[in-house]
Amino acid sequence: MTDFPGKIGRTVDESTPWWPGAADSLPPNIVTILFDDTGWADFGCFGSEIRTPHIDALAGDGLRFNSFHVTPLCSPTRACLLTGKNHHHVGMRCLADTDTGFPNGRGTVRSDVPLLPELLRDQGFGTYMVGKWHLTPAQEVTPAGPHKNWPVSRGFDRYYGFLGGCTDHYTPELIQDNHSIDPPETEDYHLSEDLADRAITYLRDHTAFRRTSPFFLNLCFGATHAPIQVAKEFIDPYVPVFEKGWDQTREDRLARQKEMGLVPQDTDLVPRNPEVPDWDSLDADARRLYTRLQAAYAGFLEHSDVQIGRLVAELKRLDLFDNTIILVMSDNGASREGGDHGAVDCNAPYSGMPESVAEQIKRIDDIGGPNGPAHYPQGWAMAGNTPFRRYKQFVELGGVRSPLVVSWPLGLDAQGGGIRDQFLHAIDVAPTLLDIIGQRDAAPFDGASFRSALTDADTQAPRNTQYWEMFGRRAVYHDGWKAVSEHDKGDDYAADTWRLYDTRSDFSECHDLAAAHPDRLAALQDIWWQEAEANEVMPLDDRTLEDILVFRQPNGLMSQQSITFYSGQGHVPQISMVTATERSMDITAALVPRYGGAEGVLVSSGDDLGGYSLYIKEGALHFEHVWSRTRIIVSAALPEVFQTCGVRISVAGDKTAVATLVADGIELESGSIPRVSGHTSFWGLDVGRDAARQVSQAYTGPNAFPDEALDKVNITFRSPIDHAHLAATGVACE
Repeated sequence: MTDFPGKIGRTVDESTPWWPGAADSLPPNIVTILFDDTGWADFGCFGSEIRTPHIDALAGDGLRFNSFHVTPLCSPTRACLLTGKNHHHVGMRCLADTDTGFPNGRGTVRSDVPLLPELLRDQGFGTYMVGKWHLTPAQEVTPAGPHKNWPVSRGFDRYYGFLGGCTDHYTPELIQDNHSIDPPETEDYHLSEDLADRAITYLRDHTAFRRTSPFFLNLCFGATHAPIQVAKEFIDPYVPVFEKGWDQTREDRLARQKEMGLVPQDTDLVPRNPEVPDWDSLDADARRLYTRLQAAYAGFLEHSDVQIGRLVAELKRLDLFDNTIILVMSDNGASREGGDHGAVDCNAPYSGMPESVAEQIKRIDDIGGPNGPAHYPQGWAMAGNTPFRRYKQFVELGGVRSPLVVSWPLGLDAQGGGIRDQFLHAIDVAPTLLDIIGQRDAAPFDGASFRSALTDADTQAPRNTQYWEMFGRRAVYHDGWKAVSEHDKGDDYAADTWRLYDTRSDFSECHDLAAAHPDRLAALQDIWWQEAEANEVMPLDDRTLEDILVFRQPNGLMSQQSITFYSGQGHVPQISMVTATERSMDITAALVPRYGGAEGVLVSSGDDLGGYSLYIKEGALHFEHVWSRTRIIVSAALPEVFQTCGVRISVAGDKTAVATLVADGIELESGSIPRVSGHTSFWGLDVGRDAARQVSQAYTGPNAFPDEALDKVNITFRSPIDHAHLAATGVACE
């Protein structure tokens, strides 16, 4: 042992012991706060009407970066942030739900690429994560794993949150470390509050037991991704604020951005996105509905800001704030996935059945509550991305420009309230944080450190080149110039139209200079191909997200024709794609004969907004199916002696179905289901109980069937996977 500072003799008397001492000073603690689908202009300190006083306070004492970039989708951005590498380069071309069959699109970060928490843990940091992960392939999100791509296996000491792309904020599918747990049964529960509670608990534990070690906390809200859910008191104040509509909101936000000095005074507002109507052309009901949906979004964001305030207050109480660097950002631009009209209940469009204004206006007061998991229409996404063009999923600035706020009282040298304009990308975050703690060369990165920008407003950007690619759409930045391609599925890449912008004089990328500078455009196109080769972007793939989800190889539970579940087992998550009713199937429960007369839920899926429950009550078998506020109940008396019972669901081509109750193979009773769907709710399936918001009103609580009386439940699918239907569902949920 050559690195032991003491002395080892033949005996302890001839030896000198040694213990590592505490460091003279600690590197800063690190807190990264990531929002989901939040637009560049949605924070108050970035020009919004939305109240975000706690984020604004961090900016007021810290820095705002007005040229920070991400990828157009959540999983790729999260991969960039945690690896310091471009997303194609590490295997996350698209989403964690997809495997395209090529190295750049495996739907997971390559195992040989270390993540930021792994690198920090090697330096003695405690590493904690709460919130959305979305870096685990869908087939690995099961109670049995495999857990190799779960947070605790990728460097985090503790984890609490959800693994998929989105979840219900009142009844989330929660994971703690490596196992699923039921959502807390507390009155007025909300996931954002729960995440803040858990983050604060991790801070307290770390401070109590590891005070001499720094920590890394990664807080990733489910907000502001749909479903938009928040209490009415957060929604109501914003209704009069947004009655002015999205066109005026864009103008007002740009004016405030100029007033703040956040954008150059000559910044132009890009034209309205062509698919968005003029606000004044809408009828009264549409304006009323769309206004309240945006008010809910605003309240959702303000509510999240309140949780940040709680976290910051705790950092101050624990005397940790001054030496903690905090970064607040978004994973991509605001999302147009609410479509033309938005949704009072986003389960409808997520099921491929968007509702009209006339259908939704009757339920306007449900928005944001337990019966109104909402989404705003795409016109408000356009406003969220002011002054830029387009949205999430696109490589224009509306998809890839993110707000970035940095706070670090001990490290910013009284630079409070400053604005930085250096070109940055998500891949620059990990190198910067490691540079700050003296470990700049901890791993090979595609990004570079912008540490100097924290104290020097005039320092050069860390890099001068960055590419983007998503669904065949391409863009590249180099030395202040930006080229962006127009591309639709099936187009010849060689025939793509490219636009050219001088970003030094055109902050919003409003004025196309391609015709005036063809040689410069050609040079940028060459640079794009060079970057693409270096970062494993090929093969270019212009299939839509829906196409890719259709194409993905069936794996995990969705690839099985017959699945057997057992009483007392873990929760089957919604992302497994076997928890809904879009396929013909037989659900059969096998009971233990000596426990005749037992009652309770045999199997349930979803909740009271959408799902099904098969249960025994008062000697009868009951099947309830709920979707889009339509409930059907089929009931039949059970024979005195039976060993199996269940339901046979037969789906027709028009997505209607017949549910037939069966005992020991004998048909008992049938009923019609007016509509089945691949997405009934955000809650998956449970065996022997109804664990979330109960599907049926015939019982209260989980109504568990006795474990000792239920042997197993088998689901056998009698029709193949409808890949197109499941893909459409998957797209909506991303």
